[in-house]
Amino acid sequence: MNTTMKVKEAKEITGSLTRTSKMPGLSYSLPAWECKTGSKLRKVKGSVCASCYALKGNYTRYKAIKAAQYVRLKSLQDSRWIEAMTAQVKRSEYFRWHDAGDVQDLDHLNKIYEVCRQTPDTKHWMPTREAWVKDHLASKPDNLVIRFSPPMIGQRNDTWPNSSMVVTEGASCPAPAQGGKCGSCRACWDPKVKVVSYGKH
Repeated sequence: MNTTMKVKEAKEITGSLTRTSKMPGLSYSLPAWECKTGSKLRKVKGSVCASCYALKGNYTRYKAIKAAQYVRLKSLQDSRWIEAMTAQVKRSEYFRWHDAGDVQDLDHLNKIYEVCRQTPDTKHWMPTREAWVKDHLASKPDNLVIRFSPPMIGQRNDTWPNSSMVVTEGASCPAPAQGGKCGSCRACWDPKVKVVSYGKH
C-alpha cells in the first residue's frame, strides 16, 4: 500500500503524533490509564508502574494531553488507521511507539506491524510490558525493535531478543547527563543492543 493520504486528513483520523524534546523523532502516545498490565501493576509496590511518569506531570497537568490520548485510543477502531498512521510516520527516520500507554491487544499489535512494513525507511522502537507479545515476535518487521520492560524496578529479562529495565543506579541511558535528550544515542532503536537501562524517575 503506497498511501496518498494527506497528513492533515490522517491527523483527523488518528489524532496528531507527539514530539518530545528528548527524542530524535516523532512518537505515539496512548493513555496510561488504559494499559492492560500496567493498570494492575500500578497497585504493586516496587513496580515501575507504581510511579508511572505518564500518570503525572504534563500528562495530567494539561487536560488537552489526556484528551488527545483518548482520541488516539478510540481511533484504533477506524478502518483507515493503518493508512493514516503510515502517512504521518513515513517521513520520520526514527519513531517511538508509546511514550505513554501500551499495546492494547493482538489486533493493535498487527496494525503496528503493518505500519512498520509500510514505512521501511523508518526505524521503529516499541517498549512493552505485555508478555503475550513475545508469542508474536516471529512476524515482527525487521525495522521494529520491541523491548520487553519487566514490571519491577531493578528486574532484568534476557529471554527476549531485546529488553529494557528501570534501575536506581548505573543506568546505560545517557539522557540525564545530556539535558534529558537522546543526543546521538540510538540504543533503544538498535537491535544489537540487548538491554537498555533507564534511571528511575
